[in-house]
Amino acid sequence: MSVVKKFLSDTVVYGLSTILSRMLGFIMTPIFVNKFSASVYGIFTNLFAYASMVNALLAFGMETTYFRYLQKVEGGKQKVFDTSFFITILSSLLFLLSVFVFAHPIAHWLSEGEQVADYVLYVKFFAVILAADALAVVPFAKLRAEGKAMRYGLIKLLNIVIFVAFNLIFLFYLPESNKHTAFYEHFVAGWFREGWLGNVFIANVIASVATLLLLLPQVLSFSFQVDRKLINNMIGYTVPILIANISFIINENLDKMMFPRLVPGEAGDRDLGIYGAVTKLAVLLNLFVMAFRLGAEPFFFSYAKNENARKAYALIMEYFVIAMLVVMVGVCANLDWLKYFIKGKPADILVYWSGLKIVPVLLLNYVLLGIYINLSVWYKLSDQTRYALYISGIGALVTILLNFLLIPKFSYVGAALSTTVTYLIMVFLSYYWGQRNYTIPYQVGKIGFYMLVGVGLSFLAYNLNFWLGNLLFLAFMALVLFKEKAMLLKVLRKK
Repeated sequence: MSVVKKFLSDTVVYGLSTILSRMLGFIMTPIFVNKFSASVYGIFTNLFAYASMVNALLAFGMETTYFRYLQKVEGGKQKVFDTSFFITILSSLLFLLSVFVFAHPIAHWLSEGEQVADYVLYVKFFAVILAADALAVVPFAKLRAEGKAMRYGLIKLLNIVIFVAFNLIFLFYLPESNKHTAFYEHFVAGWFREGWLGNVFIANVIASVATLLLLLPQVLSFSFQVDRKLINNMIGYTVPILIANISFIINENLDKMMFPRLVPGEAGDRDLGIYGAVTKLAVLLNLFVMAFRLGAEPFFFSYAKNENARKAYALIMEYFVIAMLVVMVGVCANLDWLKYFIKGKPADILVYWSGLKIVPVLLLNYVLLGIYINLSVWYKLSDQTRYALYISGIGALVTILLNFLLIPKFSYVGAALSTTVTYLIMVFLSYYWGQRNYTIPYQVGKIGFYMLVGVGLSFLAYNLNFWLGNLLFLAFMALVLFKEKAMLLKVLRKK
């Protein structure tokens, strides 16, 4: 059981910092929905969906590739870092230059001819944010590879603290400050616009640039001694992962990008704002999945040569699924009070709360995403990353088709259900091809049982009141403790 404890420790060390930092971002949601109407929050959701797509492109799959080649290149840690970072520097600079040159056409396309001047600024802000975030990917991976968990966690936390602090300054302090003071007249009045959505993006620019500055010790360790052969090998490994990541972002965010065109006008902006807000209520499970990925990827690569590796991967899958389902049932049972995080202005309360019905579906989507991320270990360890392209490519095509079919008719409900179908297909394909190429002895029957019970109780808890919902939650917890008692005791007792 030491392998389970080792995995759990890795996940806690790197995941906890992410969870804490993202929880601060979660706390900002009620502030944003109170400051902006549902239609303005829809613009916010739409732009961040596009940003997620570009972020995957700029990261270039370098995080996974970096960890993989640390294991493949004997004694070449510095060479792997230099090569990985060089690729991200090149892609980030080309991106930044291109966006600033074509900012006006991009803004016109995004805004559909309305508020173009504002959108030009939004586009430039996001260009800086995304370039800074991309440049931070490999230095962050270097910290994880070196086991510098405290520094990694502190920088992640400071990123969100800075983001939150400047949002509070722009949204509350400056609007309430004395507009007749010399400070306001000479420093603020020339650029600050009260109630402007762009203030949120300025805060993000400051946070992203500050994060990159905090990573300077890692950045400055870079040297231009880049291995051309290694570049070719790494690009050959990472391109399928890059395309898969883009396809994955399509699956996650295409609905939000397509929404203004499939549901045009004020109604589309409003529904997208509702969709973006209720998605935040599923953030707890999303954080759990992210924490798992941060702990899992370096662990899976480092443990791959152990003779019991595949059994360990199967065991991790079982308990990961159980843990996700516990979170899912718990969130559904407590929506009666969690919904107050997205109540918005008094006039918007019922508008935002009308979207609560899709929260169980969103949670199920994150469970399926977590399963898929877990399953993806097989093609990464066997260097068959082309399968990532096949699976995510099929998923992207399904997403596009279902979005066109369902969103115009069912709005954000159709968007959520499209993601469910897509992830189900991706999970099936990854499991099928994985068992043919890199067999891992997953306990499918056991996992299926917990999925059936957990998902069923989640939808039931959503339709009950707080007390009955939490009674079901406690019943599910008791079931898990009863059936997994022996394993849990082994893990806890193992030194």
